[in-house]
Amino acid sequence: MTTVTARVPAKINLQLAVGPLRPDGYHDLVTVFHAISLADEVTVSRAEADTVTVSGEGAEQVPAGKDNLALRAVSALRAVTAVRGTGPSGPDAPAGVAVTISKRIPVAAGLAGGSADAAAALVACNELWRAGLSQQDLCEVAAGVGSDVAFAVLGGTAVGRGRGERLTPALVAPARYHWVLAFADGQLPTPAVYGTLDRLRGASRVMAPELSAELMSALRAGDARRLGQALGNDLQAPAISMFPALRKTLTAGREFGALGALVSGSGPTCLFLARSASHATDLAVALSGAGVCRSVTRATGPAPGAAVIPPQPR
Repeated sequence: MTTVTARVPAKINLQLAVGPLRPDGYHDLVTVFHAISLADEVTVSRAEADTVTVSGEGAEQVPAGKDNLALRAVSALRAVTAVRGTGPSGPDAPAGVAVTISKRIPVAAGLAGGSADAAAALVACNELWRAGLSQQDLCEVAAGVGSDVAFAVLGGTAVGRGRGERLTPALVAPARYHWVLAFADGQLPTPAVYGTLDRLRGASRVMAPELSAELMSALRAGDARRLGQALGNDLQAPAISMFPALRKTLTAGREFGALGALVSGSGPTCLFLARSASHATDLAVALSGAGVCRSVTRATGPAPGAAVIPPQPR
């Protein structure tokens, strides 16, 4: 086997509760991750050196060097497999991996696109090298690469704690939810949004984050209406303060009948929960016609985590 392709989902946060700033510069989080059908594809192949090539949505904004998360994931997995003796070996084994990323998940949009690509690289290289790591093993490697990478490996719906890397699969009903995503004409760097949150909070005492009982009850019941009412994100206020146009986008989605409206993660993507597939189509058309965002797409969730795409027969 010389080439492997993996598909990996974007994530949205149904809840994002942010605690006080920690000494290490991070914040303690309690978040409910939800993987959706909007996905990137990552192909890896044996090469003389590690390289990355990106095409598609926002390709020119993705780092192509050592700062690329997918390349960092390849290096992290290589280190683990070297210890286990399961990585690429032998005198003729190429030293590197060529990573090709085909993007549909927008960059710096609050959807963890970079983390998703790192997760896909882990899954694909695990297959390419026949390393034999389990999903749990890959999640442990992923946690050291980035805060959201482990969830992109896991997929589905899960509660994240710590920086978001400590995951517990959520107990949910077998329901399918219909989402509309409104992409903004611009970006919001995650560190800047957290910094704005800290400034808005000022000297006020910040409590430890807590999981929303209302949200988890709605998920266990598979009740889309209750879920829409329980969505929450502590980063929404700072995101709107930095990107005021988001307020108009959220208002439009509510006026067009969305069950819930929220800034996704650190933004600036806005997400809307629809009643059904047909309502999602109507909502997407209405938002697009209202001119309150750059573009709109529909997605469903939960979606599975990063997984190898079987090769197509010739």
